[in-house]
Amino acid sequence: MLNLTNYDPNSVGNPNNNIFGLPSEENDSRLVILPVPWEVTVSYGAGTSRAPDAIFRASLQVDLFDPEMEHAWKEGYFMRATDKKILMKSDYLRKEAELYIDYISRGEDVSANHFMTKTLKDVNEGSKFLNGWVYDQTKALLDKNKLVAILGGDHSAPFGYYKAIAEKHGDFGILQIDSHCDLRDSYEGFKYSHASIMYNALQELPELKKLVQVGIRDFSENEYAFIQENKERLAVYFDKDIRTRMYEGETWKDIVEEIVGQLPPKVYISFDIDGLDRKLCPFTGTPVPGGFELEQVFYLFNKVLRSGRTIVGFDLNEVGIGGDTDWDANVGARVLFKMCNMLVTSNTTTQ
Repeated sequence: MLNLTNYDPNSVGNPNNNIFGLPSEENDSRLVILPVPWEVTVSYGAGTSRAPDAIFRASLQVDLFDPEMEHAWKEGYFMRATDKKILMKSDYLRKEAELYIDYISRGEDVSANHFMTKTLKDVNEGSKFLNGWVYDQTKALLDKNKLVAILGGDHSAPFGYYKAIAEKHGDFGILQIDSHCDLRDSYEGFKYSHASIMYNALQELPELKKLVQVGIRDFSENEYAFIQENKERLAVYFDKDIRTRMYEGETWKDIVEEIVGQLPPKVYISFDIDGLDRKLCPFTGTPVPGGFELEQVFYLFNKVLRSGRTIVGFDLNEVGIGGDTDWDANVGARVLFKMCNMLVTSNTTTQ
């Protein structure tokens, strides 16, 4: 049995251990992190499929002391090794998707090109395969009463987990931190695009009772119309509106309390790192000016935690790779640690 009671959290992170330098094993850990090295449908910058390994390395520099949740890590966090077959499949299909995106960007007719027609089919079938793989992996862990986190990869990565969460917990809500709505229908012809995950979740999961999006600042006309037409299940806090309210005297505390009030008793958190100011994630795939400071997001998460709602799972996606200091991975590792602490604390009776 894993016993971290006597583990020294002040010791140097051991690269031979698991995530955050913890000497953890999967069977004995309360929380299991599933890396999903997938970026087939990304439409701008690439590299996020290799973020889980970079975050793992950076996690050795994360101090385990969290004064708000001091002992959560003692429940055991374990990150699985990246599945190389999934990574290879992502790499192959990504190259195919790049050719396809370039082709349609020039206004060419896909139906008139046999190769492009096949490419579109292959990418969509690959995304379905990925959804099924994530569902199978996460369902098996949930069936063992593990807490589960998804570490992407692009934002299409966790869709299969949403299905597993719905089966495990029934009705739930998603709190999404993001600069994008991800409410496009089959973006660029890709049904399960990173830009379509929340549209697909609302369409395919009746258990998803409320989607609350926070920090949105880049969206299409069709997405905006979809938001207006689906206000019963969808609440969007645009970045511009948040800033305007604060400029005019409202506090972040006031706005956060309103956001939390929109959420049902069970909450899943989906964190696209580009919801932050780009200085915190310079190599994220689709950066947009504006965004949150990290402490603003953590304040929101803490209010969810302290509201009595149960956090049932989370994903962290779109962390980029680049630069000399692995800054994105450094920030990503610290976000991951905080979210792991919150998930465990939310599911511990003695909060």
